[in-house]
Amino acid sequence: MCGIVGAIGAGNCVPVLVEGLRRLEYRGYDSCGIAIVADSRLQRSRTTARVADLKIQTEPLAGGLGIAHTRWATHGKPDTLNAHPHVSRDLIAVVHNGIIENYEDLRRRLQAMGYQFESETDTEVIAHLVHLAYTTPDTASAGDLLASVRAAVAELQGAYAIAVMSADRPDTLIGARSGSPLVVAVGAGGHFLASDALAVAGSATQMAFLEEGDLVALSATTLHIEDRHGQTVTRPMQAVQAISLAVELEPYQHHMQKEIFEQPRAVADTLDDILHLQPDLFGAEAEAHFAAIDSVLILACGTSYYSGCTAKYWLEAVAGIPCQVEIASEYRYRETVPNPKALVVVISQSGETADTLAALRHAKALGHTHTLAICNVASSAMVRETALAFLTRAGVEIGVASTKAFTTQLVALYLVALTLAKVRRRLDAASEHAAIHQLRHLPQALNAVLALEPQIMAWSAAFARKENALFLGRGRHYPIALEGALKLKEISYIHAEAYPAGELKHGPLALVTDAMPVVVVAPNDALLEKLKSNMQEVRARGGQLYVFADADTHIASSDGISVIRLPEHYGDLSPILHVVPLQLLAYHTACARGTDVDKPRNLAKSVTVE
Repeated sequence: MCGIVGAIGAGNCVPVLVEGLRRLEYRGYDSCGIAIVADSRLQRSRTTARVADLKIQTEPLAGGLGIAHTRWATHGKPDTLNAHPHVSRDLIAVVHNGIIENYEDLRRRLQAMGYQFESETDTEVIAHLVHLAYTTPDTASAGDLLASVRAAVAELQGAYAIAVMSADRPDTLIGARSGSPLVVAVGAGGHFLASDALAVAGSATQMAFLEEGDLVALSATTLHIEDRHGQTVTRPMQAVQAISLAVELEPYQHHMQKEIFEQPRAVADTLDDILHLQPDLFGAEAEAHFAAIDSVLILACGTSYYSGCTAKYWLEAVAGIPCQVEIASEYRYRETVPNPKALVVVISQSGETADTLAALRHAKALGHTHTLAICNVASSAMVRETALAFLTRAGVEIGVASTKAFTTQLVALYLVALTLAKVRRRLDAASEHAAIHQLRHLPQALNAVLALEPQIMAWSAAFARKENALFLGRGRHYPIALEGALKLKEISYIHAEAYPAGELKHGPLALVTDAMPVVVVAPNDALLEKLKSNMQEVRARGGQLYVFADADTHIASSDGISVIRLPEHYGDLSPILHVVPLQLLAYHTACARGTDVDKPRNLAKSVTVE
């Protein structure tokens, strides 16, 4: 969620730090800050506005060593005093991602020793702990910044990725991680730390992922890494992919709108040159893993969880294999009955989602060895920690509300279902050919749905005046209704709920009045007639229906019923088509309400803390 950038080199590091923060803006944040060491003094600028508002022009900052941060508030409200970097006695500066669970005990102890706290954050205890270790005479860590950080993190419980510097050591930048990602990178201008390789993609040429418990000491020309046991280690370097975020929005108003319209290309890229279904699409060892499994367990959060819920229908109907879908943050904290023959599928756009990573590690600790990541980032922790992986090719997604990452996840999960069906001898050659043909036609079908945008814009004017909405779906389209409700609440701040339409009579119908818009996902499938009966229940109570129907559903617009027709029914892949108009409805409603579409309040793009 938060973002870290650190740099040390021969030149002025401030432009690198600011560019790094700018590259991390897409993740979402509510404050940001930068600190540098110059002339043996710490200089700092913080703001609750955007990166562009940091006072580095009116209050010039320049130096060869610095750290910077974008913060998403957990401990303490979003204000300047809670913004990072945090400083201890004008000597030690720290930026931190993660959550320190024992910070209250540490804070009380440090206060008793005379340390003053200016913030409500858990991070400030780290700065004071490092200062204590660094300045206490006659200790092993006195005057040794690396040893002082090592001593400080030994007292921390929870998750952290930190970058630390001292005003009297302009030649040293320290990093440490446990439970939160941190990369170290090398470029012509020096060395860098970052929570995301994207932050330093414009400055670094090589990078390495720090592992759990690692500490790193950087100078302008040297790199030293220690593992959790204090042993000097090396971590494999890889090339940093050059990624530009100088995205031209025209003719789009926001990144979210642009990313909605990029979905045909993203789907086509994800399918790439797949002409046949083979286990090795998911890794060299996939055939052995797939042959050994008897069920599937999907672990994910948020939008990715809804893609998993959709996949459950495919896996059981197409592949004939039992499937369980769990919210990752719930799975790891309850007693489960592990099945070592289950394929554990973890889904994440970033591959760094903290709850999903923790759930994966919990599953592995329980004896699950058959693991598969569906992810959009090849270098992510999730991909590195699973036996198998499938990379979606959505490209960089900047809008906080996921769109193209979701549809490409669905494509990947459908490929999993088809491949398992083939392995289990439930998919003959003719059916395989038909499925591949349908997938390859999907980008064209998505373009036809996107052409409905003007009709959806007309609906958004009515939705913008509402404060509540209900979404209904049945079967494999129920998770799509859930996703539609999530999108509306994320970016328009309208309270929205989704239900299986058959559940109306079991409670939600009590909410229905003429002031409650009810959005219905109505494909022409086996449940259509049942769905029509549910729609009549809504109309009988005065509810206003907004129906996304297939062309041949014979649902007509009338008093209290507005209908937009999708061009065609798309069988198993219908959920991928039906989610797109829901994305557009949420987007245009948010625009009509004047909200910050790409950076909705209180939300972050990559959730790297619990």
